[in-house]
Amino acid sequence: MYYIVYVLYSLKAKNLYVGCTNNVEDRVKRHNNGYVQSTKHRVSLYLIHTETFQNKSDAFNRKRFLKSLWGSREKKKMKEKFLKENKERQN
Repeated sequence: MYYIVYVLYSLKAKNLYVGCTNNVEDRVKRHNNGYVQSTKHRVSLYLIHTETFQNKSDAFNRKRFLKSLWGSREKKKMKEKFLKENKERQN
């Protein structure tokens, strides 16, 4: 079984959410339908990044890192890339 670390961006709150799952499509739907307590007030959420791992502990270690101060630098780059690409599509 594979585990996916994902990063969501909220247009409403202008912030990021990091999670881990084995079914990212279903998980993103649950986030956007308000079933996830921590994101239900921040919908619409956009999937901006995924990383796949074969080992559950590797995936959760990566999730923990992305939530850390050091990982916030990587998340900032992901957010900037998403916003740049999104802006180019709108023009």
